[in-house]
Amino acid sequence: MEIELDRLMDALPGLVLTGVPGGYICCAERASGGGESVMPKRALVSVVDDDESVRESLPDLLREFGYAARAFSSAEEFLASDCVGQTRCLVLDIAMPGMSGPDLQRELARRHYEIPVVFITAHGAEDVRPRLLEQGAVACLFKPFSDIALLKALNEALQTG
Repeated sequence: MEIELDRLMDALPGLVLTGVPGGYICCAERASGGGESVMPKRALVSVVDDDESVRESLPDLLREFGYAARAFSSAEEFLASDCVGQTRCLVLDIAMPGMSGPDLQRELARRHYEIPVVFITAHGAEDVRPRLLEQGAVACLFKPFSDIALLKALNEALQTG
């Protein structure tokens, strides 16, 4: 565990990690001026993925990172929810039945929602990543991805969003 925390701190030098009851880790940005903030991030991160195992596990990980999290089985379910306006970052599968991840990203832009997107996919065609990044995605992670890669992408998304 210490090795993983060391790698995390190296990857995200602006973060302060503290243990809390239950073994969770709170992530907070280091305050300017040398002081440290230990307020956990409570930004809502919404996960949209048709894979049930992702919808069950990823929100738990996001909560361990200190975020609020909600999961949706489709783009349509997310759009019909009351979470669209509250979502600070969207972790979005690329290929889903019905509306795809990139289609949802375009629909949100059409509705004037500027939600940073971290795409995830099990279909690892390398030519997909540059196109998605060009269209405004913050990151594109290929499943399986590491906790550190996800946390780094989330922090980048929330800094840009």
